Amino acid sequence: MNVLDANVLASLAGEWVGEEAIATTRWGQGGSAVGRVHARFDLGGKVLLLDYREERDGKASLQAHAVFAMGQEPGEYAMYWFDSYGFTPSQPATGHWDGTRLVFLRTSVRGQTRHIYEWVADGLYRLVLESSFDGGVNWERVMEGEYRRVGDAA
Repeated sequence: MNVLDANVLASLAGEWVGEEAIATTRWGQGGSAVGRVHARFDLGGKVLLLDYREERDGKASLQAHAVFAMGQEPGEYAMYWFDSYGFTPSQPATGHWDGTRLVFLRTSVRGQTRHIYEWVADGLYRLVLESSFDGGVNWERVMEGEYRRVGDAA
């Protein structure tokens, strides 16, 4: 998909469902899951609100709420991530569009997490989450999912 810089966040808006592969980490057991995403614009189109629900065996196992905003410079973005594991951001994750991927880096006392959104085809994107506990020297894959659009944002 040829996502133009101005439309990067707009291309995430909508209803999405995806199959996920979760790695065993210090936060829980690995396995497969289904991810459901609802993303819509708010505040006059200034921010994208994303609600995420991970389901394992038909039951909610992780929920998250994210707020995405365009930065001051073209290709720069910010993300605030809140989840049911108790993560509360003290600062936004910085992000950038590199022409094919939207990449965010979250930093907290728990380490760093990299969110990589990559468009595979029209109506299909891949999300990879990687964590580092040594300042970004080594990265561990936490989750990979591929999401297909099942509806437009309401």
